Amino acid sequence: MNPRISLEQWRALMAVVDAGGYAQAAEQLHKSQSAVTYAVQKLESLLSVKAFEVQGRKAVLTPTGQLLYRRARALLAEASRLEQAASALAAGWEAEIRLAVEVVFPTWLLLRVLDRFGQDSPHTRIELSESVLGGTSEALLQGRVDLAIAPVVPPGFFGEPLMQMYILPMAHPDHPLHHLGRPLKPDDLRQHRHIVVRDSGSRRDESTLTIDAQQRWTVSNMPTSIHALCQGYGFAWMPLDKIRNELRDGLLKPLPLEGQERRGTLYLIFADHDYAGRGTLRLAELLREMTAAECAARVSAPSG
Repeated sequence: MNPRISLEQWRALMAVVDAGGYAQAAEQLHKSQSAVTYAVQKLESLLSVKAFEVQGRKAVLTPTGQLLYRRARALLAEASRLEQAASALAAGWEAEIRLAVEVVFPTWLLLRVLDRFGQDSPHTRIELSESVLGGTSEALLQGRVDLAIAPVVPPGFFGEPLMQMYILPMAHPDHPLHHLGRPLKPDDLRQHRHIVVRDSGSRRDESTLTIDAQQRWTVSNMPTSIHALCQGYGFAWMPLDKIRNELRDGLLKPLPLEGQERRGTLYLIFADHDYAGRGTLRLAELLREMTAAECAARVSAPSG
């Protein structure tokens, strides 16, 4: 169905209301008063409605006119957004960016980066995949993402170091492992439930498990793992940046397992840097800058 009313006619209706009259609307639109009057009358004629009624010496909206005014405002706003989106695409901003992020990357920081990116390119959609171990590499190898944050750089790709991770064994302060009264040994952990986040890749590598405990819960996402730890259901190796609130609130506490602090590197990886669009390049720039700023803000590196 082709619309019978043009955007200019809707704009004239809005201007009469917003400016307070036909003469003022004509001045605002840089048109003659007769042209504005004709546009509104033509709109009313085509729709077989009355948008205005005269009360005294002033034209006011009828109930139908109020409905038309509200819808016209939404229509013109959407038309403006469409033009802005087209301009952004013409300038090289992608309509969508596909991003794969290893779950150990701090969620609060990722969301802050995405919010900042949205200020630069509000019309670019972000398709986010939160992956684990092999899942991130698979997404790159299969061409399903434009940009990734991963602990391993797949063959054929170039990754630049983004941040260092500090990983320690954690449990709730009331967990039995915290009450043995001595430094722990790996055998102590094997007697308790180990909470593991499942590799999201199709080929799961069991060798990545930190310890072969007799009891194990394998979950599919990091929030479930953290919640299980906070409830005292087991222990797990956790990146400190991922659980800073839980540590601050006393819900989690590092286990006294000597020599078990682990460090790893997360890399920023382009699917194809040469063909990366303006939006992908800007998002990568923000990830570098804001992650570096957060890392610099650390008072000191955590110790075991």
